[in-house]
Amino acid sequence: MNKDLVDETKQTDIGNSANKLFIKKNGLSTLEVTERLKQYGYNEITEKKKNPLIQFLENFWGPIPWMIEVAIIISAVIGHWYEFFIISLLLIMNGIIKFFEEHQADNAIEMLKNRLAPNARVFRDGHWQVIPARELVPGDKVRVRLGDIIPADIKLTDGEYLLVDESALTGESLPVEHKVSDITYSGAIIKMGEMNGNVISTGMNTYFGKTTSLIEQAKPKSHFQKAIIKIGDFLIAFDLILVAFIFLIALFRKESFLETLQFALVLTVASIPVALPAVLSVTMAIGAKKLAAKEAIVSKLVSIEEMAGVDTLCTYKTGTITKNELSLADLKTVEKYTEDDILLFGSLASREEDNDPIDLAIITKANERNSIKEKYASYKIDDFVPFDPISKHTEATVTDKDGKQFKVAKGAPQVISDYCECNDETKEMINKIVDDFARKGYRSLAVAKTTDISGEWYVLGLVALFDPPREDSADTITQAQAMGLRVIMITGDHLAIAKEIAQKVNLGTNIESVKSFKGGKIDPKIYSLENIDGFAQVLPENKFQIVSTLQNQGHIVGMTGDGVNDAPALNRADVGIAVANATDAAKSAADIVLTKPGLSVIIDAVKTSREIFQRMTNYSLYRITETLRIILFITMSIVFFNFYPITAIMVVLLALLNDAPIMTIAFDNVKGSDKPEKWNMRELLLIALFLGIIGVFASFSVLYIGKEIFHLSQDILQSFIYLKLSVAGHLTLFVTRTKGHFWSIAPSKSLLVAVIGTQLIATIITTYGIFLPAMGWSLAIFVWIYAIVAFIITDFLKLKIYDLVNCVEIKFLSK
Repeated sequence: MNKDLVDETKQTDIGNSANKLFIKKNGLSTLEVTERLKQYGYNEITEKKKNPLIQFLENFWGPIPWMIEVAIIISAVIGHWYEFFIISLLLIMNGIIKFFEEHQADNAIEMLKNRLAPNARVFRDGHWQVIPARELVPGDKVRVRLGDIIPADIKLTDGEYLLVDESALTGESLPVEHKVSDITYSGAIIKMGEMNGNVISTGMNTYFGKTTSLIEQAKPKSHFQKAIIKIGDFLIAFDLILVAFIFLIALFRKESFLETLQFALVLTVASIPVALPAVLSVTMAIGAKKLAAKEAIVSKLVSIEEMAGVDTLCTYKTGTITKNELSLADLKTVEKYTEDDILLFGSLASREEDNDPIDLAIITKANERNSIKEKYASYKIDDFVPFDPISKHTEATVTDKDGKQFKVAKGAPQVISDYCECNDETKEMINKIVDDFARKGYRSLAVAKTTDISGEWYVLGLVALFDPPREDSADTITQAQAMGLRVIMITGDHLAIAKEIAQKVNLGTNIESVKSFKGGKIDPKIYSLENIDGFAQVLPENKFQIVSTLQNQGHIVGMTGDGVNDAPALNRADVGIAVANATDAAKSAADIVLTKPGLSVIIDAVKTSREIFQRMTNYSLYRITETLRIILFITMSIVFFNFYPITAIMVVLLALLNDAPIMTIAFDNVKGSDKPEKWNMRELLLIALFLGIIGVFASFSVLYIGKEIFHLSQDILQSFIYLKLSVAGHLTLFVTRTKGHFWSIAPSKSLLVAVIGTQLIATIITTYGIFLPAMGWSLAIFVWIYAIVAFIITDFLKLKIYDLVNCVEIKFLSK
């Protein structure tokens, strides 16, 4: 057996196999990985996919399909076979369309999920590399560190320790400490430390894979979805009341029970917003695709809706407002040491493979000086302790060319100065340097070393690190403010640095240090954050407090973050946004994940969400107006004139031809609001009521003209009225899609083509008598002219109605 192989016997409860798995100390080769992928499969949790046939049949199960199916059965019982076949055909067609749309949405979401897959650091082919976690195989050597989600079940082999949050797996709230030879499970989150280990189980064979069903969580409905559901409930309740009234009138008049029941059921189906779920899903999926093209991946589709109402954006400074590209701006020595000393020992206290920005900035600067590169090669790093939020420094044990051991460290100046037990004079010097750097917007870092392995620590000097603002930050923040977004900067940096950066990006300079708050905590009952532009010296728990306080003060909050400690704040925020290069834990907690640095992508997300909100508002106004218009007209015709203006089959045709183009509203041209959106149900219902009443008067006018002037027979009159309801219904859509005149925003081509196409179908079937009694072209042309004239008059009245409602709203609010 080769000496570079390790015999790793695995138990069946933690491994893919009971067989012995040989792990190479120098990592697997590409060929070996390919072979193991064939043997064990990809490292992913297999989702139980529904059988497409079952998924299709589910479209015929539920309250709405049941109503249609009962109508079909009643049609068969009373011998209305013509209507039986037509309604059955329409039910099947509706099921096919819904299945297709859901399938398309599922594919879009799956594509986005794939882009969110976490990565893993793995040692293969003799060097470290980053690969998608799904490509890990048993036997891989991996490195895990602070903020990572453990990608597979791993047996730890070297490193100091890991502090791991396993609450999602075990329910244990306290982090668990792991050391060499311990096993860490896939899905757990690393809270502290860094170690290497060997993969022993992947995919469904991991502990996480075996307990997937125990950690699945249902996603709560967003505020937007709840509002849409309320609208649907209102329409259904309103319709059922009127249908019940029709049913009682028919019983009183001793009309056919079954025929009345059939008409009542079909009328209910026509009034229920059947297309609502599909319109919502398609609109959000389109928004998600649009954002994905702009480097923002939506992990929770409902967040697109929530984003429309966000009025306060808490954004982390580093990497979002600034470039997150640290470079050395200056060096200041302490006592007898030189700048080369600072760079040399600072680089020894850094590790390039960790890709830490501070480490890379120091190493890059040191490599620019050949003298330092030569000296660096004469030292050997025996042990390295990476940075963690508690100790706030890195530390390395080093051996020089003479075999003498000593320690080096770099970290926060206040920590290093305490570590070194500096005298008051040295501490005063360090504080002065820190303040001088801070006034220039620089971040300070101290470097220290010992004389030997157990000797006293000495501060060598301070490094000035600068993370300049992104070129587009100032313009983007100005744009956000113009859109009614309040931008609050959050940073862990010194107060002076925060103010310097705020000035450069057009933010106000009312920046508060969290330390100025009592006990370092922001209590919502005590502090008002209305006039604060930012927070400095923020700890992870403060971010959660900031978000909570703003929400308690009535704001809808968006929050950016990048670390595992940001997860609580990202979860708490109405919209959590993981910025570029965020940890896997932050991505998992966020609603939106940015793959491109900067704020501009967030502004794009806000614009897109407001456009989606506008489309859904337009749809809601149209749907309420149409329901009121049709149901009130039919009910009043039956009650007062004992006349059924349209037949059951006409009602079904109305529902079908109305819903088909409604799907295209997801592509319609709209103008997003210049301020955060919120549901104004009072305005929505009042406008819909006024427009619905206007439509009822127009329909009764057509009924009067057809009956008293044209003297049409009942069959022809019903076709006459049906065409008017169909054409006027879609013209109503053009009225409701804008608050100005209908021509103020041009409709999308897809919406226009869909409306024209469906209404040509409605015209042809009434003109030539397909499914319905034929009434000829002369009556059809009259209906079109009448509907267009009524549409233009309604559009002008709409502006007056909006003025009236807004006037009432202002008086109501002023009281």
